[in-house]
Amino acid sequence: MVNETYTSELVNKDKLCKEDLLFLLSSDCDVDVLMKKADAVRSSVLGDKVFIRGIIEFSNYCRNDCNYCGIRKSNSKVGRYRMTPEQIIDIAVGAVDKLGYKTILLQSGEDEYYTDEIVVKIVEGILSKADCRIALSIGERSVDSYKQFYDAGARRVLIRFETSNPGLYAGLHSGNPLAKNLFDERVALLNALHDIGYKIGSGMMIGLPGQTDEDLVDDIFFMRDHGVSMAGMGPFISHPDTPLAGNSGGKFWKMIKVISLVRLVCPEMFIPSTTALQTIRPVDGRQIALKAGANLLMPNVTPQEYRQRYLLYPDKVCIHESADDCAGCVRGVISSVGLKLGEGYGDPIL
Repeated sequence: MVNETYTSELVNKDKLCKEDLLFLLSSDCDVDVLMKKADAVRSSVLGDKVFIRGIIEFSNYCRNDCNYCGIRKSNSKVGRYRMTPEQIIDIAVGAVDKLGYKTILLQSGEDEYYTDEIVVKIVEGILSKADCRIALSIGERSVDSYKQFYDAGARRVLIRFETSNPGLYAGLHSGNPLAKNLFDERVALLNALHDIGYKIGSGMMIGLPGQTDEDLVDDIFFMRDHGVSMAGMGPFISHPDTPLAGNSGGKFWKMIKVISLVRLVCPEMFIPSTTALQTIRPVDGRQIALKAGANLLMPNVTPQEYRQRYLLYPDKVCIHESADDCAGCVRGVISSVGLKLGEGYGDPIL
């Protein structure tokens, strides 16, 4: 009862400080009280609508060797693939016209095969045939490249900062001799993309080896202070073919607490209930996240022949389902928690 009362006092404060968030991340926090407050804030600020973003994983080639990622360059066990621009455009148009999705997220490894000209062709090709927003999750490119994509019609971008702790970040990229400088470069790119006019999606992994609750609190404030519109967060899940194999992963209820805290600190931010979250709790993971302040679902529209080769982490759910299956599933998840399917583009407020 003491912890329930204290948790209630904290979540109802006008402004949460670092010490407040550290308590709310601790085992002493009453998670039910925290979730209910986050759910109420989401309802008050953004309403009871859940928006959908359809994901196309169009290439699993990557020039990087990140220590946690299953499609890292040096993983020779991955069956690599690339979709043609025409394939990507057709899949995107089908997702809009047949499934009703109003945002398409184009996602890949950092694959230099797709030149600026090709990316522009894809973006323009989709928008010439479909009424939707396009988001890009294709990694670090030059500011000039992203300006070209914006001019072509892309309006959203997703680049996770992974962790706001520069030392921890460098450890995730230790195979790169310039790892100690990479965090500053990524932050500079995020700032530049914001200046171009993009709506920024970014976020961290929860449960990284060596990560502390203080790191997570700093991550939340980092998103608040860097113009992030969509918090793309997920649990760290150890992949067996990476240097971080065997490390314990992110815990489900820690994830839920972080989602709730992001909602309290950043009321207007869009927060997805991710596939990775469903992977660590398949039965009701996405539903619980939606009742803890999340308001986005991101179903996969990648063809089945490619899905099982885009494995950033093992045991990924939904790799054997069709795009139609996933569309029906996400609608069922939304209705099962008493929320409504969002209509229109679902443009972020921030």
